Amino acid sequence: MFAKIIIDQDAKALDKVFEYQIPDDMQVAVGERVIVPFGSRNLQGFIVDICDSCSYDEDKVKPILQKIENFSVIKKEMLELMKYMAEKLHLKLASILRLFLPSEMRTDKVKELVVRYVKLAPEFEMPSARAGKQLQIVGFLQENQSQKFADVSNMFGYAALNALVKKGVVLVEENQELRAPAFDVMKKDVKKLTPLQQRAVDSICENKTYLLHGVTGSGKTEVYMNLIERQLERGKTALMLVPEISLTPQVLANFKARFGDNVALIHSGLSAGERFDEWKRIFFGQAKVVVGARSAIFCPLENLGIIIIDEEHEQSYISESNPRYDTHMVAEFRRNYNDCTLVLGSATPSIESYSKAIDGEFQLVEMPVRVNGMEMPKIVVIDMLTEMQQGNNQIFSIPLIYELRNIVEQKKQAMIFINRRGFSSFQRCRQCGYVATCTDCDVSLVYHRFEDRLKCHYCGKRFKALDICPSCGSKDIKQGAVGTERVVEELHKLFPEVRILRMDNDTTSKKNGHREILNEFKNTKPAILVGTQMIAKGHDFEDVLLVGIIDADQSLYQSDFRSIERTFQLITQVSGRAGRSEKQGRVILQTYSPRHYVYRFATNYDYKGFFKKEVNLRKVTNFPPYARIVRILFSHENENIVAQECKLCYNKVKEIKEQYQNEFVYLDVMKAPLNKIKNKFRYQIMMRFKLDKADEIEKKIFESVDEKTKSSVFFEINPNNLS
Repeated sequence: MFAKIIIDQDAKALDKVFEYQIPDDMQVAVGERVIVPFGSRNLQGFIVDICDSCSYDEDKVKPILQKIENFSVIKKEMLELMKYMAEKLHLKLASILRLFLPSEMRTDKVKELVVRYVKLAPEFEMPSARAGKQLQIVGFLQENQSQKFADVSNMFGYAALNALVKKGVVLVEENQELRAPAFDVMKKDVKKLTPLQQRAVDSICENKTYLLHGVTGSGKTEVYMNLIERQLERGKTALMLVPEISLTPQVLANFKARFGDNVALIHSGLSAGERFDEWKRIFFGQAKVVVGARSAIFCPLENLGIIIIDEEHEQSYISESNPRYDTHMVAEFRRNYNDCTLVLGSATPSIESYSKAIDGEFQLVEMPVRVNGMEMPKIVVIDMLTEMQQGNNQIFSIPLIYELRNIVEQKKQAMIFINRRGFSSFQRCRQCGYVATCTDCDVSLVYHRFEDRLKCHYCGKRFKALDICPSCGSKDIKQGAVGTERVVEELHKLFPEVRILRMDNDTTSKKNGHREILNEFKNTKPAILVGTQMIAKGHDFEDVLLVGIIDADQSLYQSDFRSIERTFQLITQVSGRAGRSEKQGRVILQTYSPRHYVYRFATNYDYKGFFKKEVNLRKVTNFPPYARIVRILFSHENENIVAQECKLCYNKVKEIKEQYQNEFVYLDVMKAPLNKIKNKFRYQIMMRFKLDKADEIEKKIFESVDEKTKSSVFFEINPNNLS
């Protein structure tokens, strides 16, 4: 018997199936991990098939050396998903398989947690009166029964405890313990559904894809839980995805209260042990409901009844690092494979998703009013150019300061949104124009006042802050656009007595950082929470009556066809954090472009009006959903190599374009907007073609570029970030 094996190495030359002999005394199954000889090394591999014959001379085929586990870690569904992703996304097989396992499990850096416990033997002889410590241990265990070996050893000494073990007075037992993620305890609160919520639950009743379009505060989470409850009653399992780690503490607490130990949590903020133990609980069917961020789409749940993607429009559902994939695409595969229900939920669906709902590809379910019947927060647009002309050069407009004072006096809460962390976006010399940039990346460095350091937000490198220009020696250093640190500093000056919290990647990097900040904010009044897009969605605080949007234009003028859509989504989402209880909320939106049409639609929460205008623009200009964008990104330490290889591939794609002249809308080769990241130069081929023959063209492009290159090559379909 022979096994077809994928070697666990992310190298293009090894991106194929290798054949090995199965020793007569070894029982293996598809999906198991094994150790095999490969050249001069012994490497891990995944068995993807077993067959009677071999394609090579059987005498030259090497045998499998050993098994790593005694069960198949890759289930059949995941093997089918691997084939699908390799074909559709042009990914390496090993890099796909790695998505299905905790990374520490593959590198043997995590094992089951085995804890030793001690208890008294059923029958024993009491130690002599001279053995005081031993007598204390016996007395302690008589009162407390089974206790951890380490705890008893620390209290009374290892020597005394070990002596009792040797005498048979104390017995030692080993128990495997699960490392569970921390969560806030909440009372089980099964709310009676409103008629609108009940209608939504009743509408989502078939194994199809649904788009649940519900305004912020319309009670989508309660609908999700009712849908999951229905699947559990049928003996099925459920998967609930959220876009940000910051949302998981609140969602997990809700789900734990409702579904208890049936819930498992998967996201990158867990410790290695927690991630491993949660994965095992899911794998062996001990958890029926999984809550998690993007990576949870690969969890080994069987018998799936429903997949829910909350805030489905979010960019974070698309992986922008290798391996690059779209969570929606994977969810659709799993929906088809399991013949289950897929629900995409959002107050501001992506243009692509809403277009599919309008065209009937998805089933549209709408929840147009808030669950408490309150009106949506009133959004007031402030023209910052007018503020400046009137002598106000502060970060905050006069109306925002006025509203913040009201919040403080009422002992309520406010959120201030600015989608830029750090103190300022750059440091520049006013005399010669020198800007501090990263040595390894083609980006300016962000100044962080708290650490007094310049940081690269791409590679993480840190540099000394500028006090003197290294180019001309001037001390006249200008700070760039404000970030969260600067906003907090200015708020402290205005409201020194008020608790001001900051939530961004810098303050949430430690374990449970999101949870601690959100809990402190929840329990403090008055309080102001300053944050990036982490605070823009999902959070439900009944005392937040005001939201301030500091720089609404930030995402508006990015060189990306989705920039206006993202601006509308961010404004709508962050505005929805206000007025979620009895009082109507208020939003102060600061902009330098108050007459831009996006603000007209956003201030009226007119998603349908915005969609109609935006989709017409996309249709006229041939952008998704009416065309497909493919980016081929090349990366290498040597700029000459990457430029040359990119140009060669471009010439091949040009030949394909000549065959499909009427289909291609755009084709060009260029440096990537961020030309260097982590000391690697980046070049790209950008193309856009109509949908009629998109799959056919895409396949030919993949095949034409699928040759040995020194550069790392990445393919992206409708990329979320064109930088």
